[in-house]
Amino acid sequence: MPLKIIEKYTKRIPHSCLVKLQAVYDSLKTAEKKAADLLLSRPEFFANSSIVEASEAAQCSEATFVRLAQRLGYSGYVDLKEHFSEKIAVEDNPTHLYSGISENDDYATIASKVFKATMQALEDTLEILDKKQYKEAVGALCSSNKILLCGIGDAAAVIQSGFQKFIRIGLNVQASPDPDVQMIYISHMKKGDVLIAVSHSGRTKSIVEAAKYAKSKDVKVISITNYPVSPLAKNSDIILLTAAFTEHMEGEIMSKRVTELCVLESLYINVLLKCRNKLCESLDCSNIALEKNKL
Repeated sequence: MPLKIIEKYTKRIPHSCLVKLQAVYDSLKTAEKKAADLLLSRPEFFANSSIVEASEAAQCSEATFVRLAQRLGYSGYVDLKEHFSEKIAVEDNPTHLYSGISENDDYATIASKVFKATMQALEDTLEILDKKQYKEAVGALCSSNKILLCGIGDAAAVIQSGFQKFIRIGLNVQASPDPDVQMIYISHMKKGDVLIAVSHSGRTKSIVEAAKYAKSKDVKVISITNYPVSPLAKNSDIILLTAAFTEHMEGEIMSKRVTELCVLESLYINVLLKCRNKLCESLDCSNIALEKNKL
């Protein structure tokens, strides 16, 4: 269901659930989409119905609702229904999506929308962050022999930021926005190394191919992506999801990159703290070296 259609029904849908629905909707099977459409178009009915009533209204099986609930991270139908019921009961907790920028907006309004879109994306990303996957990512980075960051287009700025963080604490890290160079780097990697692949859509061909090649060499693949069932996610060992959903007149939004930057920044801080005994000396050396470029 396109974002514009979803926006019509979001007034009383739990925001975290809506974010997850937006992420997986296009990958749902036909029956699961029927169940999802009921959640989106008739949230009050769903919150007060039994699974039998919901399945009849959506014209799908009861098992379909259970599968959908699990795809959204709930233990089952009852857990999903309770979440909706809590939302319906709280009138002072409105859901707000990021409105698109209009050519009629004044300067201050445009600035406000950009800031609010980014703040909302950050809050949503923190909300859906899988703590188990995140902990595994920190562990993999701490024990890695070599780290490679891959991203192209405007994701190149994200991986460059990650590169500068990790190299500053003395880790063996490489980064490249060039698909050919990425594959060359991977050709020299081996088990115990880590690839961090950054792609908002998870469908960037060169990044997906890099992940596949890395996995064939037993390299641990950590993906930072917005879509949990994307080709990149399917070829990753660890998936760190962002949640940047909005529209922009040019099709590109800053919020999707800011969330990726924050995920990388937090990984860097965790690695530094967990391995501080062996990394602090490298950080001190880097800081002393950088002082030479200051007046």
